[in-house]
Amino acid sequence: MRTSVRSAAVAATAVSLALLVTGCGGGDSGKDAGKDAGKESAPAASATGAAPAAEALSAAELEKLIVEQADLPGHQVQKATAADIVPADAVSTDKASCKPLADAMSFIATGKPAVSAQRKAIEVPKTDGATASPEEALGALSAPVTSVTLGSYQGQGAQEAFASLKTAGTDCAAGFTLIGGGEKTKITKVAPETVSAGEEALAYTVTTDMDGEPFVSKLVAFRQGNTLATFSSISLGGTVKTLPKAIVDAQAKKLG
Repeated sequence: MRTSVRSAAVAATAVSLALLVTGCGGGDSGKDAGKDAGKESAPAASATGAAPAAEALSAAELEKLIVEQADLPGHQVQKATAADIVPADAVSTDKASCKPLADAMSFIATGKPAVSAQRKAIEVPKTDGATASPEEALGALSAPVTSVTLGSYQGQGAQEAFASLKTAGTDCAAGFTLIGGGEKTKITKVAPETVSAGEEALAYTVTTDMDGEPFVSKLVAFRQGNTLATFSSISLGGTVKTLPKAIVDAQAKKLG
């Protein structure tokens, strides 16, 4: 979906240029995105001794757990704006099993979370002085931009969402078509990578055909309890070479 991938790239350009002029700024905390679903309301164990179903966090609780500026030195962290986030039903794929990958690439929490939270983390290039050189400016424009999405789920929702991403990685390894905003984007390859975080984790290198040129991004997901974290890293340079390990590690630390 060019609407998703390309608009994210445009946003990355604007933010990177702002970094060169103003330096690294702090991300603001957002207002609640949903109604409280406090842990205190978890149902009691049944007479058979089964554990109570997991209760989703409230929006306020989830906001406290997503990475912020203080957690990521060397990055600028911003709260996602309304323009960054599209409804889940605005994104589709030519293969139903590939939808979880499309969502993770599009700032959408996988599956059916009770609440979600989003951030953008931009790697800040190091400069030698207050004024960036042309080479440093070019580096800023190519700096990886990572979308971070947390979803909190009722019951087994997080496990099911993670499983759907794992299945998608297998079913969609040879590619799929991502559809949104009246446009189609061809994903040509989804290749597994190695990552360790949370209770279970996965990662992929995703290659997209952008007007005949390969656009290489990284996708990471991990589950901690009934919270699922997804990360999608892109670069205007066209290729993200490594997984966003610092961001993943910082998020894993906050989730415990």
